[in-house]
Amino acid sequence: MSKKISKSEKKQAMIAEKSEEAMIEGIIEGSPDAIGVVVVRLECGCRKMAAVDKKGDAASKVIAYRDNALSICDKCKEDHGDFMRVTESFIHWIDPAPSLPEQEKISVKVLGSTPTTN
Repeated sequence: MSKKISKSEKKQAMIAEKSEEAMIEGIIEGSPDAIGVVVVRLECGCRKMAAVDKKGDAASKVIAYRDNALSICDKCKEDHGDFMRVTESFIHWIDPAPSLPEQEKISVKVLGSTPTTN
């Protein structure tokens, strides 16, 4: 049986999505070599992001943040967003996106080959 989502939960999800999009755009603006932004979502609600270049190397510093908070949670401060707490990770590609084989190659280099989406 599926869980019903309240209006306030939908609104919070939309706000979080808009905040994430704004962060992605800010990272892209500050990273001229970027072809995408890696987004790692953690079970605590914190996120880590960084720009990636065409070789799959970092094109920016890693930015960790939490919506509507002054800083990341205590658990993330302690373990730096341990991969065991990752709920989802992906790369937001900048248009024009690289070819699918290039996307796959970069994704495997950056995120590994084990799926992390729940």
